[in-house]
Amino acid sequence: MKKSIIRLLYRKVIDAQSNDPWEKLVFEDSYKEFLMQAQYFNAEKKYNTFGELIHNVKGAEKLGFLVSPSIVGYLNQLNGKMPDIINVVQRHFMPFKNYRFEIINSDIRDRSAHQVAINFISEPLTWYDTIGEKLLVSINNDERDERGEVLTEMFEMQPFLSIFSIKEFGDDQTI
Repeated sequence: MKKSIIRLLYRKVIDAQSNDPWEKLVFEDSYKEFLMQAQYFNAEKKYNTFGELIHNVKGAEKLGFLVSPSIVGYLNQLNGKMPDIINVVQRHFMPFKNYRFEIINSDIRDRSAHQVAINFISEPLTWYDTIGEKLLVSINNDERDERGEVLTEMFEMQPFLSIFSIKEFGDDQTI
């Protein structure tokens, strides 16, 4: 059986219209932190938007990095599972350790303009097959249970979820 090791990327966009309680907390705390960090780059209060700061102030591209610690506690609440990605039995299963936080847009005068994204990068998965619209994968690279069976997950691809990287193996290669 031909197998591939894949990692997936899920881009979660959070803005003022987000209704989920977890998303609202990420929105509020990242906006508050943006306001505090933006002061350093905008002491004269010449600029109002994230875009204006990026274009006009040297070093302002660091704002995403500086704001990201404000959401780490919320990421820990996910217990290493990507939000929104569920398997066919409606359970969160997709493991992640790495993420990238970014500010898409923000405005120090208008809270509703604040928009961020968290790009979750999955741990390596063994991809066995695509059945209809669903991917059949195993987590932990073919780890077997007490009966010697490989435990699998099946899930459907969805918007903002993509294959981030792939490494193919032939039938005679081990992973």
